[in-house]
Amino acid sequence: MAPLQDIWAFSRFLWGLPAFLKKRMSPAEAAAILRQRLAQRDKNFLHGLKTILGTQPNPYRALFETAKCEFADVAKIVEQDGIESALRALRGAGVYVTFEEFKSRVAMVRDGREIPLTPHSFDNPLQSRAFHVSTGGSTGPGRPVAIDLEHLWASIPARLMNDSIHGFIGIPTALWFDDLPGNGPNSVLTRVPYDSVPERWFSPIADSDARPALKFRLAQASILGVSRLAGTRLPKPEPVRLDQAAVIARWAKDALKRHGRCGIKTLVSRALRICLAAEELGIDLTGAIISGGGEPPTPAKVSVVRRTGARWISNYVMQEIGAVGSCCGNAIDEKDQHLLLDHVALIAHPRSVPGFDVAVDAFHVTTLLPSARKIMLNVELDDYGIVETRDCGCPWQELGFRTHLRGIRSFRKLTGEGMTLIGTDMVRILEHDLPQRFGGSPLDYQLLEEEDERGFTRLSIIVSPHVHVPNEGEVVEVVMKALSAAGHAAALSRTIWGQAGTLRVRRMQPIWTNRGKLMPLHFERHPMRDGAAK
Repeated sequence: MAPLQDIWAFSRFLWGLPAFLKKRMSPAEAAAILRQRLAQRDKNFLHGLKTILGTQPNPYRALFETAKCEFADVAKIVEQDGIESALRALRGAGVYVTFEEFKSRVAMVRDGREIPLTPHSFDNPLQSRAFHVSTGGSTGPGRPVAIDLEHLWASIPARLMNDSIHGFIGIPTALWFDDLPGNGPNSVLTRVPYDSVPERWFSPIADSDARPALKFRLAQASILGVSRLAGTRLPKPEPVRLDQAAVIARWAKDALKRHGRCGIKTLVSRALRICLAAEELGIDLTGAIISGGGEPPTPAKVSVVRRTGARWISNYVMQEIGAVGSCCGNAIDEKDQHLLLDHVALIAHPRSVPGFDVAVDAFHVTTLLPSARKIMLNVELDDYGIVETRDCGCPWQELGFRTHLRGIRSFRKLTGEGMTLIGTDMVRILEHDLPQRFGGSPLDYQLLEEEDERGFTRLSIIVSPHVHVPNEGEVVEVVMKALSAAGHAAALSRTIWGQAGTLRVRRMQPIWTNRGKLMPLHFERHPMRDGAAK
């Protein structure tokens, strides 16, 4: 988006913000909205599809043309068998978008036809008060994502119900999120309409070299300033490095003393850090509710949280969509989510995984509401897991949400401290950059995702012992420099991983599979362990 357009859009956002902050929503109203959306799923999907196919040229129109699909054919399948059946038929006909295509990292080619893509190809043209920020992957330029008041308002019913079901309303709450537009500010603003503004907002980058670009800092300051003028006082981000988690543990101790309960919303590894700090300080977190996302909540990590007396709540969020799933009130494992069918549809489709000797049922997601940040139709998420319909007896089921997602894991993104590496980029670094710098061949290098003895996710760069490496720190530096082209996202990763010690070197022979293959990327536990792969 051109600078003047961005300024104009942000001005409209700020102009509409006071009215947004004055609106209120009750749990009963949120429940009614969710039920209504569920009842209108088919209608919303078909209306959105007709809009996509009837507007200016876009990738989806080109996909339909190449696949020789017609709107009437899709509408007939929806009427007879439902949205998901229609989406499977479209996927089989070639109407889908891969993870790399959605990021505009590769060309979209179907039946020999190349379909042009830009970073804004999947933007929602209906958003009128939207300004753009970038998502924060660590291996390439971030994708522009619109921050829009209509989308924020549409996300509140599911957020309110989640907080109500799990006990976050009416208690002191703290955030430990990066001070980026789209992370902390969204989490704060969307809780104003149900009077649940967080008490504190901590950020590991608020006072570091990886702070957002000046325009984003000005945007954030403007949002906080306009909110205050409108009579709503929002917390400002306070710098708390990853090695200072004791600050938040002490805040929780004080909040529990004052209220008897408290809530913390953060990323999975940061939740682990808070709980380890609490143990070291002898702080009992009984009465605390901790919600985390950004990476898989493994049993090892969650067991530490529960060991302190705190209750664990998982979430499943995507920057472009918002919440994809909400934790089950009677969860049967650490990742048990209710798929939020009021605003998304999801199917699973088998695909092989580059860099791994495995195939998985990849999630493909479709947005259903006109307020969606991005127009998504069978967009591959690079996640997989178990999709099942069952009765659980929790309030989400009572509202009509019976589809569960479990064992959710990314199959090509390696995650540590909430930051991600895209596997295809690491393959290039392992097979080209490292051999070029230190010698050896692609058979001498591998990246291993594993958990250390404390439960933290580590990304270990395996280097064969016969490769001469004068200083192991140089290996990490080469990897980080190879990622530096990502601009701000890479600087953020360098800061977060530098604080956490996520990247490390292990001198050992790369690990071969049982089939005698050497895959450049390797999990400590096989990716098929969750039972979702074929």
